[in-house]
Amino acid sequence: MKRLRYSMALICAGLTIFFASSLLLNNGAQAKPGTAVALRSTNSPARLHSSAAHAYLFRGLLNVFSLGMDSLAAQLQAAGVAAVVANHTQWRSVADDIIVRYRAGQRGPIILVGHSLGADAVMSMAEYLGQMGVPVALVVPFDGTSSHVASANVGRVLNLYKSESVRIGRGPGFRGELTNYYVRDVNVTHFNIDKDAALHSMVIRKIRAIGSAVARPRKNQGPSNLVSPAAQPSTNS
Repeated sequence: MKRLRYSMALICAGLTIFFASSLLLNNGAQAKPGTAVALRSTNSPARLHSSAAHAYLFRGLLNVFSLGMDSLAAQLQAAGVAAVVANHTQWRSVADDIIVRYRAGQRGPIILVGHSLGADAVMSMAEYLGQMGVPVALVVPFDGTSSHVASANVGRVLNLYKSESVRIGRGPGFRGELTNYYVRDVNVTHFNIDKDAALHSMVIRKIRAIGSAVARPRKNQGPSNLVSPAAQPSTNS
């Protein structure tokens, strides 16, 4: 029943946003400045061989939802981390671009962040990149809409969630760091979790801790599953 109520809330909110966004689009509203959807044409050959971290952030429904991803990207850019934002429907084309860059010599840490449907997208994207032989340093889902498992090519997962049904588990071969962090604050909901300043700070600290190390799967490390003190205990993660 909880899962059903959660799904119905998403559907109702989606319909509301759909009609609101239609009005905005008809009035010429644009996404926030700095949003990137076409990545191939913006990089010089020198950047293809960069060892700097690159963060890819994905919005949820209709590209007017999850604008907290834009503000987080701006903060990352201010901290010296290359960051771009796209809609969740674009994850495959962005992933293909990452694969081209990786094979061309770009070995900086790859960081994937998404909210709602964007959170689901980054989990699917990480798995796809693994199938293509590309490691992912960090994946940060902000309260996705369905459950997932972390793939073997991922070094770290920080799952920020409000619903127990979207806790992330360990997929085959995953030996990285898995943090399922339950956000207890009652003022934080699925619809504003992406904009929470404290969570933004947590993500930025996590990314800074990775630094500019060469992107590679974490090897020879025993399983680790970090759960926040506020998280509900579970035996399946």
